[in-house]
Amino acid sequence: MHALLGTAAMQGRADGPPHALCFAAYVANYLMGIGLSTLEDKTFLLLITAISLAFAWILWPFYGAILWGTVLAIVFAPLYRRLCRSMRPNLAAIATVVIIVLIVILPSTLITASLVQEASGVYEMFKSGELNLARNLQHVLDALPSWAVGVLDRFWLTDLAGVQEGLSAGLGRASQFIAAQALNIGQATFELVVRMFVMLYLLFFLLRDGDELFRIIKDAVPLRAEQQRAIFSKFATVIRATVKGTIVVAILQGALGGLMFWFLGIRAALLWAALMALLSLLPAVGAALVWFPVALYLLATGAVWQGLVLIAYGVLVIGLVDNLLRPVLVGTDIKLPDYVVLISTLGGIEIFGMNGIVLGPLIAAMFVVVWDILSASRHAAQGDRTGR
Repeated sequence: MHALLGTAAMQGRADGPPHALCFAAYVANYLMGIGLSTLEDKTFLLLITAISLAFAWILWPFYGAILWGTVLAIVFAPLYRRLCRSMRPNLAAIATVVIIVLIVILPSTLITASLVQEASGVYEMFKSGELNLARNLQHVLDALPSWAVGVLDRFWLTDLAGVQEGLSAGLGRASQFIAAQALNIGQATFELVVRMFVMLYLLFFLLRDGDELFRIIKDAVPLRAEQQRAIFSKFATVIRATVKGTIVVAILQGALGGLMFWFLGIRAALLWAALMALLSLLPAVGAALVWFPVALYLLATGAVWQGLVLIAYGVLVIGLVDNLLRPVLVGTDIKLPDYVVLISTLGGIEIFGMNGIVLGPLIAAMFVVVWDILSASRHAAQGDRTGR
């Protein structure tokens, strides 16, 4: 500053006092302005960060409701826009929420209630001895060759009485724990209802004001236009692909598998269907982890035609659902290898619970996108330097 003021003073001696004073005052104000502006900017950025973290902390208890409200808003946005052609935005948003409740939430609630009831029935059958796991496994061991029995014996898997006793003890402890936590279960049910209300309430406004909210976020994010397009488009693509290509296919595979289990007279078909749907969320393995061992059990216990039918049905119907429908529903926009989807889904479930079904692949896709943007920026910068 002193050097610039000295330069200004020297210029003032040549140009006259008024010009020198004006120039010195301009330089001083400019430099002081930079320092003050920098301090103000840093303080404001710190304030934004603190308030944003506090706001995220407040919203964290409802992050699951916010996540699924956002997911449903993105997936059903085309339906909302179609309804807007014939009705007002408020009515279109209400109609979309009602449709979501009727085709998504209500069936899920009924299936969950039936699943709990069937699980309770299976537990009572196991407790009364009607369902004897040791006897059923003994039939399998009797049908296996000696070398296979020897392999199982090395892992202590032939002690069927111990397996039965351990499983009975585990189920007994689980029932006692559930009975002791009855009050907490009631409280959790109340919290679930509150979160459901928050999700539907948020869903209405995300549908109605989603475009305006997207413009606000887009203007606030300090990224270049092409970077914003890449990130936001990938965000929406991954969410739609996860819901349509993963969750829908998993539900369909579970339903088809459960239907065949019911047709073959296998007990607890709904439980098996739910387990197949859950495992179908994992690419490359999926529902075969359920229906193939059951088919082997049927073959080993003498139910040959049931086992062969289940194997043929699993390969030709359940397996083809994943191979044919998933590419159609997902498309090629997501561009994530199956092993990345598998690992990110498992990691997401481990960290976030069932919300990780969406968050795992989403974070993986965002990771790929930002590194692609960085690579493209570096190549562009190198091209500019080469051109010079």
